[in-house]
Amino acid sequence: MGLTGTKLGCGEGGCGACTVMVSYFDQNSKKCVHQAINACLAPLYSVEGMHVITVEGLGNRKFGLHPVQETLARNHGSQCGFCTPGFIMSMYALLRSNKTPPTEEQIEESLAGNLCRCTGYRPILDAFRVFSKTNDLLYTNNSVSSQKDCEFVCPSTGEPCSCGSKTVQKENVCHDYKPVSYNEIDGSSYTNKEIIFPPQLLMRKPSSLSLNGFNGIKWHRPLLLKHVLELKSRFPDAKLVVGNTEVGIETRLKKLHCPVFVSVTHVPELNILSSNENGIEIGAAVRLSELQKFLKKVIEERSCDDTSSCRAIVKQIKWFAGTQIRNVASVGGNICTASPISDLNPLWMASRAKFKIVDSNGNIRTVVAENFFLGYRKVDLKENEILYSVFLPWTRRFEHVKEFKQAHRREDDIALVNAGMRVFLEEKDQKWIVSDACIVYGGVAPVSLLTEKTRDYLIGKPWNKEMVENAMEILKQDVVISEDAPGGMVEFRKSLTLSFFFKFFLWVSHEMNGQDFFKETIPVSHLSAIESYNRPSVMGSQDYEITKQGTSVGSPEVHMSARLQVTGEAEYTDDTPMPPGGLHAAMILSKKPHARLLSIDDSGARSSPGFAGIFFAKDIPGDNATGPIVEDEQVFASDVVTCVGQVIGVVVADTHENAKLAARKVVIEYEVLPPILSIKDAVKSNSFFPNSNRLLGKGDVDLCFRSNECDKIIEGEVHVGGQEHFYLEPQSSFVWTMDGGNEVHLISSTQAPQKHQKYVAHVLGLPMSKVVCKVKRIGGGFGGKETRSAFFAAVAAVPAYILNHPVKLTLDRDIDMMISGQRHSFLGKYKVGFTNEGKVLGLDLELYNNGGNSLDLSQAILERAMYHSNNVYEIPNVRVTGSVCFTNYPSNTAFRGFGGPQGMLITENWIQRIAMEVKKSPEEIREMNFMGDGSILHYGQQIQDCTLQRLWEELKKSCNFLKIRSEVDEFNLHNRWRRRGIAMVPTKFGISFTTKFMNQAGALVQVYTDGTVLVTHGGVEMGQGLHTKVAQIAASAFEIPLSAVFISETSTDKVPNASPTAASASSDMYGAAVLDACNQIKTRMEPIASKKKHTSFEELVNACYFERIDLSAHGFHIVPDIGFDWTTGKGHPYRYFTYGAAFAEVEIDTLTGDFHTRSADVILDLGFSINPAIDVGQIEGAFVQGMGWVALEELKWGDDAHKWIQPGFLFTSGPGNYKIPSVNDVPFKFKVSLLKDAPNDKAIHSSKAVGEPPFFLASSVFFAIKDAIIAARAESGFHGWFPLDNPATPERIRMACADEFTAPFAKSDFRPKLSV
Repeated sequence: MGLTGTKLGCGEGGCGACTVMVSYFDQNSKKCVHQAINACLAPLYSVEGMHVITVEGLGNRKFGLHPVQETLARNHGSQCGFCTPGFIMSMYALLRSNKTPPTEEQIEESLAGNLCRCTGYRPILDAFRVFSKTNDLLYTNNSVSSQKDCEFVCPSTGEPCSCGSKTVQKENVCHDYKPVSYNEIDGSSYTNKEIIFPPQLLMRKPSSLSLNGFNGIKWHRPLLLKHVLELKSRFPDAKLVVGNTEVGIETRLKKLHCPVFVSVTHVPELNILSSNENGIEIGAAVRLSELQKFLKKVIEERSCDDTSSCRAIVKQIKWFAGTQIRNVASVGGNICTASPISDLNPLWMASRAKFKIVDSNGNIRTVVAENFFLGYRKVDLKENEILYSVFLPWTRRFEHVKEFKQAHRREDDIALVNAGMRVFLEEKDQKWIVSDACIVYGGVAPVSLLTEKTRDYLIGKPWNKEMVENAMEILKQDVVISEDAPGGMVEFRKSLTLSFFFKFFLWVSHEMNGQDFFKETIPVSHLSAIESYNRPSVMGSQDYEITKQGTSVGSPEVHMSARLQVTGEAEYTDDTPMPPGGLHAAMILSKKPHARLLSIDDSGARSSPGFAGIFFAKDIPGDNATGPIVEDEQVFASDVVTCVGQVIGVVVADTHENAKLAARKVVIEYEVLPPILSIKDAVKSNSFFPNSNRLLGKGDVDLCFRSNECDKIIEGEVHVGGQEHFYLEPQSSFVWTMDGGNEVHLISSTQAPQKHQKYVAHVLGLPMSKVVCKVKRIGGGFGGKETRSAFFAAVAAVPAYILNHPVKLTLDRDIDMMISGQRHSFLGKYKVGFTNEGKVLGLDLELYNNGGNSLDLSQAILERAMYHSNNVYEIPNVRVTGSVCFTNYPSNTAFRGFGGPQGMLITENWIQRIAMEVKKSPEEIREMNFMGDGSILHYGQQIQDCTLQRLWEELKKSCNFLKIRSEVDEFNLHNRWRRRGIAMVPTKFGISFTTKFMNQAGALVQVYTDGTVLVTHGGVEMGQGLHTKVAQIAASAFEIPLSAVFISETSTDKVPNASPTAASASSDMYGAAVLDACNQIKTRMEPIASKKKHTSFEELVNACYFERIDLSAHGFHIVPDIGFDWTTGKGHPYRYFTYGAAFAEVEIDTLTGDFHTRSADVILDLGFSINPAIDVGQIEGAFVQGMGWVALEELKWGDDAHKWIQPGFLFTSGPGNYKIPSVNDVPFKFKVSLLKDAPNDKAIHSSKAVGEPPFFLASSVFFAIKDAIIAARAESGFHGWFPLDNPATPERIRMACADEFTAPFAKSDFRPKLSV
């Protein structure tokens, strides 16, 4: 159909980019049902008879945007735009399914299944918040024109207010600016365009289906139970599906072949949902979202005593996957999958649920839930049986059922450990005795584990502290997890079993409080363990000054592509239509981390359906060796493979799926060689890249440590975890030839088109002048598409060139994550000398980064880490050495910050340790060691125009640091099992490429006779607003409106030899190059303009045209006054520094390791911002991405620390196991400020770079977590230093909060394993 708005981001229902809305007529309720679903998991046949609406069905640029689209665009809620259609459709489905405006909580919950890597979510939530207001005009017939034009509708209250006018303006340079207000959208003009449910579908009666699919698949949709049973009898191995959420993943990722599917969605008997005096009957095909609604209604209608299990299930479903999954996933599917980490199965078991099972003859038997699960993914169902329904009995008075779950991330995440617990108490002889109990855990065994010994002990015992202490001893015997158990985290999982039971004891005791003879009172300080956490809605505030220069510079303009992105009209690489004869590529990948290739059998691939060609190293026309700096990486491995996922060859076929199928049929024989799988292994084996050692220093470190100047000297190690880029658009290249192969053209998702041009020319043996690479936009990059994308373009180019056919290579998410490289993990070994006051005198630091199997950019990343290894601190004596480790992993690469954050995180670790040594706050230690103007850095550069102290003081005032410190201490005093922590962290980030020649930029500006301007420059738009800022510069240069400037694409045949869009320097460089071109044209126009005979720019342009004046110019810019000499270790690598500081307050659950960020206050010095709205968006996005790095996102590789993973394999290769921040992780209060009146004379229009500097400020969350842990440890008598590695996952937080529940499994200095 050519509809490209719905995106494929992950293929496993984990990112929401593919969200669409389906509508169907429910025969039971006689109403139309509207739901958001994941298109990637929904088989086409499953939506037969439904109305499917994609983002294209809402509105478009030509005929008008839907209010949902309009508000998101206007509120800066779309950056790269790849995830945007999914958010639009989730919100739209919520509005269509609600009779009344949704609550803010419902809006946030509806977005739980949607991920965004760019925005930090705050602008999305702000944009959609307007729909929760009762006076919302968007869905009424009242025209907004009745309101005054100047009225601003507050996104927080939905009422007209003046908060939108608080922006400070510089009178001497700023024109009037009116904030965008929601009442500029006249919703009434859209209401009559809303897509209705097609009448023909209303009149259409459901029918049974029997259809054929690809690869011989049969799809059956019966309408009656007896037909289901007949099909099950005919096809015993048939998969019964409702939402396909589990089977879809198994077939896609685990390559499970299911020849027969039976869809039971239309079978009334399996969709029953009713209650009687005994309990609730739930049909096996009932969707989880339906069950949730039904149970909520039941809870309202029946007595509290009856519904304890109902309440537990409702609470557990809230954290079960995302909305899109819950809308289609069925109760029976979840049960019969028998996952050991199922969230609901422990509750069915604990709640005395019974499962009705029916066989092909119609015979029904009943099985108690706790006896249904036989082994790993094995249940008590015979071949001819299916699950018919679930019976959930009402709970009795004094029977309490409680749910528990701990995951890496609260929303849309699988459990690490979960539990369902029930106890029935009866009063006997003035004591409350356990009459019945059931304690079931998930995530600790191959099945949901019923703790039988514990149950036997509990029954008959009084409910008191002695009982709980004894029960925990027995629990340790019941729950046995082996050291090499899949999933790892053994100590953590064991401790959670005790923590959950302790919470259960406290909760039941609290529920029973006030009953006669119940004497087990709970101390007030212990209530924090059981209080349900009511998360408030996210409240953001932005404080900045508008310094307008010309018509556009300084104005908070909306991203130029926003309206295309919210409608799904924005095109990305994979949206490029395939021409006739176009082929799809799939790579043949190594399955060993280090091995010699003995033989390759490709006969299976050659006979595979749709096969068109297969290519190996011997087939490469040009050079097989590539690399951005050193050519040490083969396009196709020829003899030895050095990592899992190394490319050995490529297959092309007529479809993407056929190409992948053929690639899987290639059989490779290996001779396994010993791998190196960690930095420590590399150091031990002396496995370093040649000439990668570096040294920086000043003063005399050895003398400093020998002298009596240092009152104290500390030594330690910091392990810094890596991070996956998780750009929403996977790596993708589309390559075709022209003139019979004389030219090669490609469209790629890349930050570096010139590198693509160079790699492809090199590999094909062509001159660069015959290769053209174009980029319209990319769906996020963050450094991951700077060099690695060029490698994939080279792979695709080989078959395209040899076959003379267009070839498209788009990586599946799991392959992308496995082979494209990540942020470097680091090992830092420090030795620091300081005074008793905390003044730092000497630093000796060894840095090692994990380069992987090729050098790529690892050397430059190490160097930047070394440059930033003092952060903002004045240290008289410094020695920093660094080495790049060669390991048998895919080559690691650039990521936002480019090594700087790793270097600074190591610094802040020892800063906090000094604070503990001298018994001061880390903020005091930081402030007393600040550098200032005139300070000489350890690489010779002098600090100028330092605004650090000013930023720090403003932040302290903004967050009211002393007051909140007192409040946090008071909270911690009264809450034993919850702790709060705060931290303030500064940053200094150097702006420039540290390789001098890369600091150059070109641009082409063309003025047309209608007064419009086309700008082309070497930078790539990847969501950061580069094109918008550059267009603003051009608009102001010509004194024309921004709408008169257009930027189409980035292309190597327009601007040659462009540096990658990286290092935060693109606005500086390309903005200056465009301004240079504009000034050239203005100079040529000046003789005509000086006559002042024109009344508009268009008239001036025409006058110049008639005078034959050249209205096109090539602009060029070089960054001055930079350069560094590694032979001397001195120089001036940076043009200037961007300074910033951030405050964060967190609250942790010390029993589980869960945490919330209560507030974040971020301030940066960005000079005079070219576009403050875009800059604020960059800050928020970087901060939340940084939160992922420091607290959520853990890469788990097959290494000595994770022996349950195959050696060299990446376990966290998709959103199922790798968790980036979601909507629920955004700080409750999120304030961003830009320093006022701080022009920067070293960049265009006095601005400063913004892309990377804010990222590290998220470490304030990390150190706030550590502050909270310190308070928790003190309760248990631990007051000394302890290590905390990033990410500070629930495992690390909980195990660091050493107490009586962790003591049986780990010491107080326990350090959970990390892939480094």
